[in-house]
Amino acid sequence: MTVADDADLLVASLAEYRPRTSDEVRDVTARLIRDGSLAVGTRLPPIRELTRQSGLSTRSIVSAWGALRRLGLIETNRRGGTVVVNGATSAAGWADRDLLTGSPDYDLQPDLAKALSAGLRSEQLNRPGREYITDRLRDAVIDGWPFRSASFVAASGGSEGLLLAVEAAAAPGSLVAVEQPVMPGFLDTLAEVGYRVVGIDSDDQGARADSLAEVLRDEPAVVVLQPEGAYSESGALTSERADELAAVIESAQNRPWIVEDDAVGPLARAQAPSLGSSFPNETVRIRSYCKAFGMDIKTCVIGGSNELIDRAIRLRVHGIAANSRILQNALAHLATDPDTDAVVDTARARYGSRRSALVDALTERGVSARSGPNSLVLWIDVQDETGAVIELARKGINVGAGARSFVRPVGHGLLRIAVPQLPDERGAIAELADAVADIAGTVHREFLD
Repeated sequence: MTVADDADLLVASLAEYRPRTSDEVRDVTARLIRDGSLAVGTRLPPIRELTRQSGLSTRSIVSAWGALRRLGLIETNRRGGTVVVNGATSAAGWADRDLLTGSPDYDLQPDLAKALSAGLRSEQLNRPGREYITDRLRDAVIDGWPFRSASFVAASGGSEGLLLAVEAAAAPGSLVAVEQPVMPGFLDTLAEVGYRVVGIDSDDQGARADSLAEVLRDEPAVVVLQPEGAYSESGALTSERADELAAVIESAQNRPWIVEDDAVGPLARAQAPSLGSSFPNETVRIRSYCKAFGMDIKTCVIGGSNELIDRAIRLRVHGIAANSRILQNALAHLATDPDTDAVVDTARARYGSRRSALVDALTERGVSARSGPNSLVLWIDVQDETGAVIELARKGINVGAGARSFVRPVGHGLLRIAVPQLPDERGAIAELADAVADIAGTVHREFLD
């Protein structure tokens, strides 16, 4: 394709979509690159020529080109002009895959229409009063709860439920102990609220008893554990380790509140044991369903200590707020529906296969990678964490910086790649593994001339 052809294609596309801002110019051009219309190696027309033919301002095009360079789609050389360097070379469509935040694969979630219809069937619909948890939802979860819970309440989602539980257990400024690694947004929020945070190390059996014992010397108000290992590097809580942790807490001079975060929910291979079996009056567990059933179900369940749950209820607008009965009963339907179970079984298997495939592919390339059996993320050792994130972003692959999931620096570079939207195709997994292997052992330096 010649420069004139490139100019004609861009001008025609800009005329069709009529962008008004630099962001819109960027999006039109990026679409042409990603669908292969402007192939890798294509030299784009000079800005002055494109300005003249398109009628757009030079400023808009310059700004759009800058954004495309930051996305890693084009490069500008002093003599070679502006060239497409990344585009439709990947069948996986990395730019469209969420490998950063861990959004679920929407094709592996149940249709909510039937569940919402079931949620509408209630004699209490639109009646006055608040149901902090409906009878249907309580009945749906109580038999499978890992310990005898004195009370239950529904909250808007797992993240909100987790923060509510921590706030119910500890005033701002208190010391909070958190099993790590953990979702980075939670650590950020704790800092914003004003908590002091200390990390509890974990291994392939869950939180380490020696690390917990060391942390308890500082008398944290609350300990946040992740029994299912939603962000684990290697495991989930075992019964033996749960007993060890219980013994440590039993011997503590000041016993903390215990908050258990079950962010995996129904996607876990098996439900992990709970310290609520030993400390039912000091423990709450938050079970999230969004990863399994969809973000718009917007309902989690908190069960355990009556005192903590009463406090959590009051924290939601002084007890005024309560989740929609429709959403609660829709969740109750999903939690007990055999067809939904089959969908979740498929998702669990596919996520596990994707997780194992990428770990194996990276290991074959000499890259250290690991992930727990229920984990929503992979952890990858790299030489230069920040540089690796930037270099992958230039290829359209957006991943997380591992350091943000730890309270203190871990002493080496670490990448975080979310599992749910990884591709099933082995070729695409190999492509991703190649991209990671290319940058894993390199220190990326930037110079200003």
